[in-house]
Amino acid sequence: MSDIKIVAKNKKARFNYEIIETYEAGIELKGTEVKSIRMSKVNISDGYVSIDNAEVYLKQVHISPYEQGNIFNVDPLRVRKLLLHKSEIANLIGETTQKGYTIVPLKIYLKRGKVKVEIGLAKGKKLYDKRESLAKKDAERRLQREMKNY
Repeated sequence: MSDIKIVAKNKKARFNYEIIETYEAGIELKGTEVKSIRMSKVNISDGYVSIDNAEVYLKQVHISPYEQGNIFNVDPLRVRKLLLHKSEIANLIGETTQKGYTIVPLKIYLKRGKVKVEIGLAKGKKLYDKRESLAKKDAERRLQREMKNY
C-alpha cells in the first residue's frame, strides 16, 4: 500500500451517501492536468459520475490549471472519461437504472505513477440517517476522550 498517494478525498460523500460498492477507475487526462493532480490542485467535493452511451464520465471535478502550462492548459471543469471494464460499466448501468443508486467520486490517488479515481455506488441518506451517523461519531469521540483521561 506504500505505492499509493491520496491526492483528494470527498469527505462529504460518505456523510451524504451510504456507499454500497466501490470501483477503481482510470481517468483520461491531458498532460498539464496530471501535473496539477500531482501538486494536489484538485477539488472533487462537487463532482459526480454519469453514464452516457455505455461510457462513464466524471463531471464537475475542478482540476486547477498548471501554472507553467500556458497554452496547454484545458478547462478546469471539463468532462473527463473514466476507464472501467465493460462488465463493471454494465453492473453500474443496471444498479443506477433499476435501484435508483447514484455514483460519486470518493477519492483521487496516484498508484504506481498512474492517476486513479475511486468511485462509489451510493444510496442517498435521509436526514435521520445523517443525524444518526453524527451521533455515533460524537459518541466514539467522547469514548476516546474518556479512555485517554482514564
